Amino acid sequence: MIAGFGLILLLLAVKVATKFLGVWSLTKAFGFTARDGMYTTLLMSTGLTFGTISALFGLNHNLIDQTQYTILAIVVVSSAVVPTLSAQAFFMLNTATDAQLPQRSTQSPFPSPADINTKTCHIIK
Repeated sequence: MIAGFGLILLLLAVKVATKFLGVWSLTKAFGFTARDGMYTTLLMSTGLTFGTISALFGLNHNLIDQTQYTILAIVVVSSAVVPTLSAQAFFMLNTATDAQLPQRSTQSPFPSPADINTKTCHIIK
């Protein structure tokens, strides 16, 4: 039981660390602020779908046994829950500063048909 718990913690640490480094480096490359980059990294560091399907495939094809499947399923679910709870706990928006957030435009980025000058439109044949 203790060996299984230690293995869960080890696999969880490796999974979260590798996903964290991969996503965090991309947030830096795309110029995210430190706070936004960390929040995005925590929320994108999951692998719930692929991890669950992979573990179930291994179980169904007798590549792993029930105990190994259980350990992998716990790791996969934990790798989704732990970063999400961390992001929500440490990066909650402050309602006092919500007014400072940029507002989304309700105006369409595309011109309306009335704004299009038909003399400048050419039909390619």
